[in-house]
Amino acid sequence: MYEALRAYFVEGRPSAEVAHDFNYSAGSFQVLCHHFRRDPEPIFFVSTRPGPRSQPKKSAARDLVVRLRKQNHSVYEISEALKEQKCPLSPTAVREVLKQEGFAPLPRRLDQERPERSSPTIEPVADVRQFSLTPRTFTTRCGGLFLFVPDWVRLKLDALVQAAHLPGSKMIPADHALRTCLALKLWPIERHSHVMALVADEGLALFAGLNAFPKKSDLSEYSSRIPHTKTSQLLGAWHDRSVPMKTAPLGLEAPAALEKRRYIANG
Repeated sequence: MYEALRAYFVEGRPSAEVAHDFNYSAGSFQVLCHHFRRDPEPIFFVSTRPGPRSQPKKSAARDLVVRLRKQNHSVYEISEALKEQKCPLSPTAVREVLKQEGFAPLPRRLDQERPERSSPTIEPVADVRQFSLTPRTFTTRCGGLFLFVPDWVRLKLDALVQAAHLPGSKMIPADHALRTCLALKLWPIERHSHVMALVADEGLALFAGLNAFPKKSDLSEYSSRIPHTKTSQLLGAWHDRSVPMKTAPLGLEAPAALEKRRYIANG
């Protein structure tokens, strides 16, 4: 870098020629010169700082790591045991200690040989044909969504979908797809990926009229299928139907709205 800048500023060589000779692109070398002109005290030769000579965490846990490996524990089991002993080490650090002590990696174990741990669950695929209204009891974190059902009925959501010509499929029809998107907005889920924490919630699926709530991949794909024109059509139809509701006496509508906000705020 020093020699490249010297060739350009002191020797007066062309910028493109200097960039080519010192393996810079033309644009990156111009940026380098730009920063150099505005840096009052440029630093070209940085002295390296020696790293720590010892690693206290590894040294404190070394004996326990060796003892647990002799009992045929894996690096992940050793890491969990160290965490319980208030001497945490990551699996990578445990592996480095074992390598320094001359231990070879354990053979890969079968799934049935591994200790039981919590693992990701496989949730059913969203399919309206599998939806059931069989009487049952369940627990949901999204119970406040059902306070909006009366408004949803008055607005005739199915008619809004037809007016906007929204896309759909046999598994997730257009009106059900709109309800899933509406659920994300009403229960403020900022990103499609955040829905995965609630994808097993039966109440969220029931609000959408599906056997299971769609995953983030389906929600992202559906959003990309809706152009701006269809969004405008949907908002226009929504506005036309919601305006008559606003003309109702304030004393009749305000308590219901306040109750909705109070319920959602209290979880």
